[in-house]
Amino acid sequence: MSAQTEDASLRDPRVRPNIHAAGAVLWRAGARGPEIGVIHRPKYGDWSLPKGKLDPGETPAVAAVREVGEETGLTATLGRYLGHVTYPIPGHRQLKRVDYWAAEAADGDFAVNAEVDQLRWYPLARVMDQLSYPMDRQIVRIFARLPARTDTVLLVRHAKAGKREHFDGPDELRPLEAAGEQQSKALTPNLLAFGASEIYSADPLRCIQTVTPLAEQLNAEINCEPMFSEQGYDSAKGAARQRFLSLVTDRGVPVVCSQGGVIPDLTQWLAEQGGLTLPSARNRKGSVWALSFVADRLVAANHMDRALSTAIVTT
Repeated sequence: MSAQTEDASLRDPRVRPNIHAAGAVLWRAGARGPEIGVIHRPKYGDWSLPKGKLDPGETPAVAAVREVGEETGLTATLGRYLGHVTYPIPGHRQLKRVDYWAAEAADGDFAVNAEVDQLRWYPLARVMDQLSYPMDRQIVRIFARLPARTDTVLLVRHAKAGKREHFDGPDELRPLEAAGEQQSKALTPNLLAFGASEIYSADPLRCIQTVTPLAEQLNAEINCEPMFSEQGYDSAKGAARQRFLSLVTDRGVPVVCSQGGVIPDLTQWLAEQGGLTLPSARNRKGSVWALSFVADRLVAANHMDRALSTAIVTT
């Protein structure tokens, strides 16, 4: 799902977005429904959704949380992915892409800063008239199609662990290689951007090691789930699917680390149950599905292909 505008002169497929940014529909619970945070930037004289360019080495999800914090003073937890807008930079053959998430405001207080001098909150019925840009209004319309608060499950494929034929021991004991250890560390801030709070893992060592840095950061246990391994899933597919659904909760954000033979089938089944068409995904090692649920129905799915790259990999 995306909202995109593009100048006709830039439809040349060789012209790709080379300025990457991320932002959020920042919301809080109001007396009559969600209220949307809108910022005023005196430099531009506009009212917009909080957003900003990615720092070197940063992913869009991490950038979205950081930019919300810098521009509003509030910490925020990402929810469902809302899509992206793409637009030309005046006077240049360049495109800027901005990825957006729903983000619930948590702690903090607004203070005037170098970029923003006001933060105002509006109910959905009024916010459209306050936003300066049609692209922001497009993103808010997407936000308004579903409940503001959804339940998130983060489904991770284990990080790189070398080739099976190069390991002498039992395959379930094959550890992460050096690149996989880097991936596991880089995953942590991306998972925390969504409020990761509980950890479940298939029993192969490489799955457990993938979420160990997150467990250390949270000071949390890793709950071993043999049904999320390839062998366990194949032998009891129905039970494994129901076990996964049982983890959907409004009391926290579970992270589930599994294997390449499980994730495509499980996500496709969830999508079919929810009536969704999934974005294309290679399900590479170290990638993440951010799955958004209302009750136990999948309503949105966002695949983050890498945790180590500044390239746009959000679909």
